[in-house]
This record gives sequence, C-alpha cells and structure tokens, in this order.
Amino acid sequence: MAQEKRGLFIEDEQFLKGRHIVTIFRNDENFYTVLRVRVTETDGNYEEKEAVVTGYFPAVHEHEMYVFSGVFKDHPRFGRQFIARTAQKEMPQTKQGVIAYLSGDLFKGIGKKTAESIVETLGEQAISKIIADKNCLKKVPKLSGEKAQFLYETLMKHQGLEQIMIALNDFGFGPQLAMKIYQMYYDESLSIIQENPYRLVEDIEGIGFIRADEIGAKIGISGAHPDRLKAAILYSLELQCLQDGHCYVEADSLLKHVKELLDKSANGTAEFDIIAKRLIELEEEGKVSGEEKRIYMPSLYFSEKGLVTNIQRVLDQEEQSFPESEFLLALGDLEDRTGIAYAPSQKQAIQTALSSPLMILTGGPGTGKTTVIKGIVELYGELHGLSLDPKQYDKEEPFPIKLCAPTGRAAKRMMESTGLPAVTIHRLLGFNGQEEPDEEGKEITGRLLIVDEMSMVDIWLAHQLFKAVPDDMQIVLVGDEDQLPSVGPGQVLKDMLASGVIPSVRLTDIYRQEEGSSIISLAHSIKDGHVPETLTHPQKDRSFIRCRTEQIPEVIEKVVKNAAGKGYEPRDIQVLAPMYKGPAGIDKLNEVLQTVLNPNEDGRRKELQFGTVKYRIGDKVLQLVNQPEQQVFNGDIGEIISIFFAKENTEKEDMVIVSYEGNEVTYTRNDLNQITHAFCCSIHKSQGSEFPIVILPVVKSYYRMLRRNLLYTAITRSKQFLILCGEEEAFHIGIARNDDLIRKTALAQRLAVYDEKEAEHREAEKLTEDSWMNIDPMIGMEGITPYDFMRA
Repeated sequence: MAQEKRGLFIEDEQFLKGRHIVTIFRNDENFYTVLRVRVTETDGNYEEKEAVVTGYFPAVHEHEMYVFSGVFKDHPRFGRQFIARTAQKEMPQTKQGVIAYLSGDLFKGIGKKTAESIVETLGEQAISKIIADKNCLKKVPKLSGEKAQFLYETLMKHQGLEQIMIALNDFGFGPQLAMKIYQMYYDESLSIIQENPYRLVEDIEGIGFIRADEIGAKIGISGAHPDRLKAAILYSLELQCLQDGHCYVEADSLLKHVKELLDKSANGTAEFDIIAKRLIELEEEGKVSGEEKRIYMPSLYFSEKGLVTNIQRVLDQEEQSFPESEFLLALGDLEDRTGIAYAPSQKQAIQTALSSPLMILTGGPGTGKTTVIKGIVELYGELHGLSLDPKQYDKEEPFPIKLCAPTGRAAKRMMESTGLPAVTIHRLLGFNGQEEPDEEGKEITGRLLIVDEMSMVDIWLAHQLFKAVPDDMQIVLVGDEDQLPSVGPGQVLKDMLASGVIPSVRLTDIYRQEEGSSIISLAHSIKDGHVPETLTHPQKDRSFIRCRTEQIPEVIEKVVKNAAGKGYEPRDIQVLAPMYKGPAGIDKLNEVLQTVLNPNEDGRRKELQFGTVKYRIGDKVLQLVNQPEQQVFNGDIGEIISIFFAKENTEKEDMVIVSYEGNEVTYTRNDLNQITHAFCCSIHKSQGSEFPIVILPVVKSYYRMLRRNLLYTAITRSKQFLILCGEEEAFHIGIARNDDLIRKTALAQRLAVYDEKEAEHREAEKLTEDSWMNIDPMIGMEGITPYDFMRA
C-alpha cells in the first residue's frame, strides 16, 4: 500500500488550502478534475496567488474553501500544478460556525433554531458525528425523521463522500481505485471494506487477493477465515482461466494453487481440507460451478454448455438440397464469369457449405479460403435467386448474407475480398465492448452467416454468437486452427474440429506457393513442426539477419530505414514482437521506430506527452478497446492527423485526432489509454491482419513466449516480404514448443457426447401421437382370438 502512495507522491506530502475560482475540466464518469483556486496557505514552495489543482474529486462546489493533500509538480506545457491525492472542503470549526452552516442555503428547511438544537445536543463535532452514524440525530429533540434523513443525505453528498475518499486513500488506494470503490458501494464503502475487504476481489477490477489481504491483516482477518479463503479461491480460479485461457481448472490443481498463494502470505495459511470446504460453499452460493473434478467460473461454464446446445440446435435443421446437376451448372457459370478454376477440395467446400446448416472451412495460408468464401456467396445468391446488391434491400427486408469477423481489420478484409458489407461480431450482436460476459446481444437477421478468423473467437463470444442465430440460418465458420488461440478463454475452432460433429473441409493445396511464395512454404513447415534448412538462406521474398538481443533495435532501425528509402509508407511496414518489456520489447522498439519513421528533430511537429509516451502528428497508433459508437475496434490501426492543446479549443481539453482510413476519432487526454503506438505491436494484436512487409525479431530472451503457433501466426501476417532477425536457435526452441500450453476445455467432449446421445435418441425414438396410430395392434398376438379373452 505504502509503495503505491510513494509511486504517486513524494514521501514529504504537502498541503494547499485555497478557495475555488473555476473548474477548468471535469469528467463526470471518473471525477477527474482540473480547477483553479486562490491560494490562502501552503507548505509547498509556491508563491503565486493562484494555482491549478488536478485530481479525482467526487464533488467540487463553487467558491468554497478546500484543503488539498498532494505535491507540486512541473507540467511540461502548463507549468507548475498541484497534483492532489485528496480534497476536503473546509468545515466550520466553531459552535456558531456549525450552526450557520447547517442553517444555510444548502440545508433548506433546517432553520436556525433546529441547527442550534442539533449543535446543543451533539456539540461542535456534530457534522462528523452525523456522517459517522445518522442514528445520532434521534437524540435531537423534536427533529422529525424526514428532516433527519434529509440532513444526513445532504451531508453525505457534500461532505461525507470526501471523508470516504480520504479514508480509502488511508487504506492505500490511489485516487482512481478509490473512485472505483466508491462508485460500486457508495456510502457503504468503508463499512463493507471494514467488514469484509475480500469483497473487493470479486467486485472491483484491478484489486486482487494480495491487496485485499493486506487490508484484511490490518483489520484482523487472517488464517482460515472463510471470507479470506473464498476470495483466494475466486482469485486463483479467475487468474488461471483469464491468464492461461482455460475454461476450467481441475479441483486438485486449484486447491494447490490456493494453498501456495496462502503460504506466501504473511497473513497465515490454511489446510487443504478447510480450503476444500470453502470451495464447496462457493459452489452452493453459485459463485463457482463444478462438474466432476472440473471447477469453472459460472460465466464460462454456462457459455460452454450453452454453446453446445445452440450448435446442436443449428445442426438439427434440415439440410439444403440442390440437384448435383444444378450445382455443377451454377459453378461452371461462376468459373466462366470470374476466370477461376476451383480445385476439387474447393468445390467440395462450396457444396458442403451450401447444403449444411453449419460447416467449418479451415486451412493454412495460401490455400484459397478467401476464394472459397467468394464462391459460397456467389453461388448462394445464384441458387436462391437472391440479388447480391445490398442497395436493393431495406430495413423491412434486410440483406440476407451476413459477413463478420472478430476484429475491424479482419472484417474490412472480408469486405474487400467479397465486395459485400462486413462488420465485427460485436457490432453484429449490438455490443459496445463493455458488456459482462453473460449479457445478451440482439438476434441476427438473414439467411447465411459467414464468420472469418474463427480461431480468434473465445468461448464467451462464440456462445453469444450462436445464441443469436435464428433457426433457419446457415453458418459457415472460416479459420486456421494452427494460429494462436483466442485471447479470451477457450479454443473454440480447434474444439469444434476435434469433436468430429460439425461438417468440415480442410484446404491443403497451396496456391500462393505455386506463385513462388517462400513465406507460405516456411509457414507450412513451421506448422508441421520442423525448421527448413533454408531458414537463414536469402529468398526473393524473405531474409534472415543474425543478431543478439541488444542488437535488435539497431538492426530493425536499419531495415526500416532501407524500406522507407524504397518508398514504403509506415502503414506498409509492421514490426511484430511477442513481449512488451526488455531491450528488444515492443515498448523499446516503438521508441526507436517513432524516431525513424516520424522524427521531430526540429520540434515543428506537434506532440502531446501522455505519461512516458509522446504522441505526435503522423504517428501510427493501435486501438486497444472496442468503441462501436465511433466505428473503431480493438486492433484497428490508424494515424494521428491532428493534435489540439487545451488552450486551442472551446472544450479546454487536450485532444488527439486519429484517422482510421478516413474515419476520424477524437481522443481527449483521459481517453489516451485506449491507444498505443503501433510501429511495433504484439503478435496477438496482429491477428486478422496482413501487411506488405513484416519484420519479426526472435531471440532467446523471448523464451517465455516462444511457441510454434506464435511464430506461425506472425509469419502468416506477411503478404510480400518477411524479414527475420535474431538467433536461429530461438526459432528452433519456439517451433519445438507446441503442447505445454494446452488449454483446459470440455467443448469437444461435450459436442461428441451430445451427438452420441442424440443418435441413440433418434434410433430409439419414443412414440408420438402421429406414429402410434401406424403400429399394427396384432404384433405378437398370432393365433389368439377373441374367444381366448372370453375364456380367461
């Protein structure tokens, strides 16, 4: 806790007392505020009559006196400012002052006589006593319950919140986290933390078990306390699922992880049997879901089961049937019209997609997946007599073919290759990127849905997607199972294929390799688990530069300068790396590449500092979160085209304008955590995109991240040229590591079991009202007559 404070403020914290003059800026969502005050007193080295104060303040009232705690700092553009950790309105200190305050305009209906009665009963500390316990007002003679409640609520709104914020800061929470806590619990914040600080682990993003455990130690919660053990279990389960991509964790593994977490804590540990009891209680409370020895987060459990149910619902639909001759005639016409001769596997893929309610199209780079998608769309329209001109449709009759992908860039590639509208899955479902995993989207309209880059879709999103599909819609899933799995939990595409339940066609013929692409050849070699002897040999479309970790920035700088000298734009050149930190990490490489591709040596180019990063006009940036209302999505790459400082606009805010291929998005300073430099980006963030030139450093210092699917994904991002640099041994290490991060999922098993049960059910179909009338009533009664019944 103390470390966090020292990270934000110097140890010798200062105070500033001043009267509010004007609020320059305020964000009503997170309460970040910039205001100007008239200084009346300070222990800092400051002699001006006025000061600019910044911080996270729950409420600021005009022309009131405030006491701020924090430090003075010099801003590179705006000069000396006071960075406040807390702000507290100065309250009256005398008996007459308290009476005047309580009978003032703020408390309408509380007259002077009532205020005098309150102060006579509760004393000069009346305000703090009321905030601490509103029941103390019951002692005041003739004070109605309605007035007492009004008085308490008004004090809490204007003064109690400040005290809560100060108390939260005393617990070691910085201003931003303190605001998150208050916005979750409001005036119960302190009582909840003092009763059970471990609730923070469940409720507040950014607060883990270790932070909550430090508070627990302060207030006497330790050892095997039930709240503590439950928080440790939930924290460990979520950590393993979200960090490693698992849908579940085995009970034994989870208990072991929790025990290790507790053993490291100075706040005491607990035995396995006690931890196991708490785990059972969590299941009874519905906070975890258990199945056999598998322990799930409930949202993952219901997503996995729900996805199976909806996949089976789709598969249960009747297949579309077209005469073979009709299909071949339409396909022949398409080949004549487009000049494309489809290979047998591609014809099979198109026919399977058109006839099946659900189908998976998979294959590596250069195998013609895009060509097949175009064929499916064209023939679907032809065989169903549908126009493929979106302009001929309206809201009453929406366009029947829906194309989508997990990222904006992948959706754009679909749109370019097919000439039809394509959107992100989130936008198709009506999500804005801020929903909880179990929130529902809208039902999809249309008759054919094609989803590209399916390997990037996690279990949550897949569940929502299939739940939104109507019964009569056909679905085609397209993806490469050998690429990196989704960032979120699960490995949906891989599991669907492994189940064997869903019709699938794998394209294996490599067409771009026939055109001379050694990049495609290398990618397929890596996928198969071996490094070709030609890895370091110069090829017409790729090369290998041997260098050590510390040489990577210099080598990449030279390569990029050479590419820029040949006329390539920054958007054409993409450096990919697996790690952010270190001498060859993404952060360091972005610094180097900004200097090369967008220098500002003469200081003429506008730039804005945000933390340790300088953004300037011309910079290449990456969007980190979905913002559908702005038509910009996680993974989109744009260019900074304008920067406006606060003094240059009516909003009095620093602003950065980014163009995403013509779509201009405005970011205020508070929004700049939504973007990062993209001269170099992570391999995960590059999924769904292709670039003319890819530069890929691979060194042994990346060891923790090196995996076969990581290298395969990076290499397949390159369209024209691939420049590898680093250590050959690092490539061998990465390609050899293919199975040590297998994700724990039960999707494939559930699909297979569900399918077997359905098959058994169909074989032993129960009698229905329609079928029992068709059964011969004399089966098994040969030789028996009515007289036999009469004799009986």
